[in-house]
Formats: sequence, structure tokens, C-alpha cells
Amino acid sequence: MEITNLTIMEEFILLGFSEYPNVQGYLFVVFLFIYICILIGNGLIIIITNVDSALQTPMYYFLGNFSFVEMCYTSNILPRMLVNIWRQKRNISLLSCAAQLCLFLILVVTESFLLAVMAYDRYVAICKPLYYPIIMNHRICVQMVFGSWVIGMPVLIGQTYQLFSGPFCGSNKLNHIFCDLPPLLKLACGDTSGDEFFLYVDCFLFSLTPFLMILMSYIKILRTVLKLPSTTGRSKAFSTCSSHVMVVCLFYGSGLTAYFHSLSSYSGSIEKIFSVFYTIVTPMINPMIYSLRNKDFIAAIKKTCSKSGG
Repeated sequence: MEITNLTIMEEFILLGFSEYPNVQGYLFVVFLFIYICILIGNGLIIIITNVDSALQTPMYYFLGNFSFVEMCYTSNILPRMLVNIWRQKRNISLLSCAAQLCLFLILVVTESFLLAVMAYDRYVAICKPLYYPIIMNHRICVQMVFGSWVIGMPVLIGQTYQLFSGPFCGSNKLNHIFCDLPPLLKLACGDTSGDEFFLYVDCFLFSLTPFLMILMSYIKILRTVLKLPSTTGRSKAFSTCSSHVMVVCLFYGSGLTAYFHSLSSYSGSIEKIFSVFYTIVTPMINPMIYSLRNKDFIAAIKKTCSKSGG
């Protein structure tokens, strides 16, 4: 009987960008700068939306929660990545890897549904303005945020458990910047077609479904806006939605491209660049998009700064 050697994995080695040894110091400085910008930018949004009474509306309530998710999202990845670059010790235990993957998946799904909720908020505000205070009352808003957090938890926790309950064989080197599904499936032993199938199902349920909800909301918004007699009204309606549309395009464009490319042919290098963009660069850009393009938010910052200065 032929005996197959099976390596019992106790930890993985996150390779990250170790193939570029001469630029590790520069990478550390760049990623540390980006992480600080993410914390400051999103933290400022959370503080301003809670402090300023003029921003106590559903739109800014959702934006504050979205910024909190962004901070959690990057804090799940960047601190360990920075430590790995600084210490040149890239090992991560199976338990830590499973926890990182599970939290990452939950946060991605939460962000997807929060974007859908924010699109629905804009739809009600523009298409049904008279009913807006009734439909988007505080209780409904809290329920929407809570639902965005918990909707995918049971499935994603179960999927993470299923993946890590099976054996991993061969090399323990994970050619990625964090514990993500495509590179982990590449190291899993045996038939992974079932895991890949459920990953496609997850992408449809938790990514494409909220994206279609966003698309439907904006189709209805567009129809309503084009019927407005006033040019000023049309431009104001478009300006309130433009920031959200840009964030949606960044999030879904980079995320879905990375995942579907990874599943079709995972090579490592290209996927790492995509991952950096949608897990690190996008959360840094989002606060700039929402704050710099929003007159109410800029006014609230000036008012808060003048109060603290006075």
C-alpha cells in the first residue's frame, strides 16, 4: 500500500511582499502612513457625525457605521502585516489565521450590505421625500445596521470552520498579505470543489445581491431625478449620490475582480496588488471622497474646529 506523506500544519507563513527584500523599509513606512490616514479619516467621520447636531440624520448615521467597519476591516489586516514587515517573522497560527479570515469575511459582507442600505436611504430621500421621516426612523436605521452585521455571520463562521477542520498539505507558505480564501483553498488537501462552489454562492448572496439592490435603487433615483423640472434640483440630487456611487465602484470593482480572478487562476502577485487596493487603499480614499465632496460635512468640521479653538 502506497503511503502518502501528509504534513500536519500548525502554522502558515504569510509571504506578503517578501519577494522584494530591498524595499521592505519603504513598504513599512508607506503602509504605516496609510493605516494612520485610515484611522484619522474614518475616526474623524465617526466623531463629527456624532458630535454635530446638523448631521444627526440617517445618511450620516449609516456613514459613521460604514467608517467604523472600514477601521475594523483594515485593523484586522494591517497591524499584523506591519509587524511581519518590521520583524521579518511572517508566521501565523492556524487559529489566528482562521480568526482573521472569518472576521475579514464578516466585515466584507457587512460593508456590502451597508452600502446597499445607504443606497436605499438615498432612494427614499429622493423618490419618497414626504415619507422619509416615517420610513427611515431611528428604530429602522438601527435594525438595518444590525442586520448588515449579522446577516452573513452563521454562514461565514460555518464555512471558515469547514475549511479549517480539513487538513492542509504540502507547503505552509501562503502567498498573500493575509489569510484569504483563494490562497487557503490552494493549500487545502483533497477535493476543494465543494468549498469553491460555496465561495461562489457566498459571492452571489453577499456581494452580487447587495450590488443588485444598489443598482435598482439608483435606477429608480435616476428616473426620478430626470423628471425634476429644476436644473438646480437635479444637480443637488446627483451631488448627494455621487460620493456613494464612487465608493461603490471602488469597493465592488476591485473586490469582485480580485476574487473572481483568484478563483479562475490564482498566481499570487496580481491578487496581492488587488488585495492591497480593496483592503487598504480604498478605506483610505473613502473618507476623502465623503468629506471633500460634502459641503455639510466640511461646514461641520469648521464649526467643530472653531468651537475647540475658541
